[in-house]
Amino acid sequence: MKLKSLHEDFRVEELTSVRPSRGPFSFYRHKGPNQSHEDRSYRLEYLGQLSAPYHANDISANRFSIRLRNLKHEDRLDLDRRCEMVKEHGIVNYFDDQRFGSMGYSGELIAVPWCKGDYERALFLAMAEQNSHDRGREKEQKEIMRQHWGDWLLLKQKLDRSHRRSVVTYLVDHPTDFKRAVALIRQDMRSLYLSAFQSWVWNRWLSQLISDGIGVDNCITYESKCGSLSIPKPGASLRSIDWLRNSDLPLPSARQHDWDHSTLPTLDSILAGLGLERREMRLKYPRDSFFSKGFRRTWISPANFEFGWANDELHNQRLALDLSFDLPRGCYATMIVRAISSADWQEDDGDNCDEMGDGNDELASSEGGESQEGGAQQDIAKGDAT
Repeated sequence: MKLKSLHEDFRVEELTSVRPSRGPFSFYRHKGPNQSHEDRSYRLEYLGQLSAPYHANDISANRFSIRLRNLKHEDRLDLDRRCEMVKEHGIVNYFDDQRFGSMGYSGELIAVPWCKGDYERALFLAMAEQNSHDRGREKEQKEIMRQHWGDWLLLKQKLDRSHRRSVVTYLVDHPTDFKRAVALIRQDMRSLYLSAFQSWVWNRWLSQLISDGIGVDNCITYESKCGSLSIPKPGASLRSIDWLRNSDLPLPSARQHDWDHSTLPTLDSILAGLGLERREMRLKYPRDSFFSKGFRRTWISPANFEFGWANDELHNQRLALDLSFDLPRGCYATMIVRAISSADWQEDDGDNCDEMGDGNDELASSEGGESQEGGAQQDIAKGDAT
């Protein structure tokens, strides 16, 4: 099974109640002037004017249109069954792997040493560690950082003009002030590091609650950047997961005080495995960086879920499965794909589709508002304002 063989195989439309009227802000799909425009790779549609900037909180949901390719004819009945189950029952609302694009080959989360006050390690992971998403010059620049870490004057001479070199320039004059150097990392990147850590803990916490709550015999697992995550087996009694289908779980941090105390031993054991206590899941510095406070629903049911079949014109004698559905802001369409495909899928990295995003984006979801932790999003069709 292949996902995103072509750009048009993964389309996102933001659903909003915002309607153009009057005001100084232009409203459009994709960035551009107050006029429509069409090019080879995109279309810009001018929608009108707004009285205030369009914000992520204005998004009520996302409508996804996805084509899955390279499917065998003999798998059609099983995939039909899986689609019907997702349509009727929904899925566990985990954060998917796009959330953890900042995690390098070591598997370390940048925010863990940051919370512990080990600013040098946090800085190294953020600026020098190898990452599967590194390409070209970025890969080379990180290699230079690793080879000459600590020789800040030499690094200043070798690195390209960039945000990375700006941090190194500070270290030339303050060679051990890693605390301040971490604060010099772009604020949007620091937010991504915190979101990745908080989401990682939330996933591990929910997974353990599921396996403990319904029993490992009633669970199946799939591998993720968070490790093995538990989901109820298709045949699991619906009654046994009623608690899951009607629950919200707090985003873990020292700022959170509204807990279901029966879940805290599980959360504390997960944090203990990282060498942290719940009260330490906070940042002492800088002041503009902090973990989000809010709740995330543990189960989602896609609205307006439809599916259908077509011949796959890119793969001879194979089928394509077309999916369309709506998800609330902050939920991951790729979790729907996992549920349908039993996690046996890959993004097509051939010549049909260019690279989409830099590994830190939220391609398959839409984030916004404190309870959904912000984040960067790159959609195929996005309403925006200037």
